Amino acid sequence: MLEKLTAVPADPILGIIAAHAADTNPLKIDLGIGVYKDESGNTPILRSVKKAERILANRETTKTYLGPPGVPGFNSAITRLIYGDESSALREDRVRTIQTPGGTGALRVGADLINATRPGCKIWVSDPTWANHIPVFEAAGLDIQVYPYFDKESSSLRFDDMMMALEQPGPGDVVLFHACCHNPCGVSPEPEQWQAISDLATVRGFTPMVDMAYQGFERGLDEDALSVRLFAEKCPEVIVASSCSKNFAVYRERTGALSVVCTSTRNADDVVTVINSLTRQNYSMPPTHGPATVDIILHSEELSALWRQEVSDMRDRINGLRSKLVEKIAAAGIEKDFSFLERQSGMFSFMGLSVEQVRRLREEYSIYTVDSARVNIASFNAKNIDYFVEALKDVLEGA
Repeated sequence: MLEKLTAVPADPILGIIAAHAADTNPLKIDLGIGVYKDESGNTPILRSVKKAERILANRETTKTYLGPPGVPGFNSAITRLIYGDESSALREDRVRTIQTPGGTGALRVGADLINATRPGCKIWVSDPTWANHIPVFEAAGLDIQVYPYFDKESSSLRFDDMMMALEQPGPGDVVLFHACCHNPCGVSPEPEQWQAISDLATVRGFTPMVDMAYQGFERGLDEDALSVRLFAEKCPEVIVASSCSKNFAVYRERTGALSVVCTSTRNADDVVTVINSLTRQNYSMPPTHGPATVDIILHSEELSALWRQEVSDMRDRINGLRSKLVEKIAAAGIEKDFSFLERQSGMFSFMGLSVEQVRRLREEYSIYTVDSARVNIASFNAKNIDYFVEALKDVLEGA
């Protein structure tokens, strides 16, 4: 049976990782992988996480199953982090949250929930969107539709075009939004634009689904949850897939959550039984270590304060790198305007390079990124940023 299978194309990001690892050039730079890096080029364990893990090691007395919903304290803490303490949906007990294996697990369970409710449901995604969104949704049986989002010429949001396109979905359709720090383009709606988008969702009657993978990396933990909180106040149903991979730096611990806002407490209770059934058919039960660690942090005043400062520090460093990159590119005499990098947020941005220019960076300078020229801003540091700018100047002038 298996001998009839043929190889599928390798994931572009995984291919970049492998090529970078095999490169012996001491000046090589990996701008492709989607993890935060510090000034030394490492992806460290946060101090708050280390302290919480020590507490967990002393507190934990068993490795027995917790059940499909996962760590209860994690679920309640993440729910408050997402919706805030003033949420009417929380007060009315219309929100249910379960722990999932990372944000991707939340997306897949959410997609399975949508398909269980409305088989073959249309789900609208932005152009562009995270590379794994469409494969995950297609695997769950959803019908992919696309709405305009990013203008490559101006490196800005196509807000009017997006709003016009979102007049099409209606009741029974789902629209996926990135809560903040859009991956891959780094462009997010302004607060007043989120107001307009949430108003349109109410008028058209479609269900918002929000991918929140970078809470705290754009403006702040509460500010970055604005879209979710607006949808939760205005729309009867909302689906949220959240991840702790970036803001807690627990990537390999696969720590995520699926949260749903429902029309009533009774409906929420019914929906969570369906979700639990779907997860039981899939991975059965989620891992515990990462969520238990996050649970300890968010329920400790001291560790929570430390963690919030660490998130702020990561955000400030990324924003500082954006400014420094723009400054150095201009100082190098590069004619192309890269000031858009300062107007974007989060770890990722498109550099606006051709495939040929990206390949020249890779082959001639050992600078690795995907063909779309999406770069991880957090990969820059004092040791490699000048080398990158020199290489960028060479490939642009040689275009």
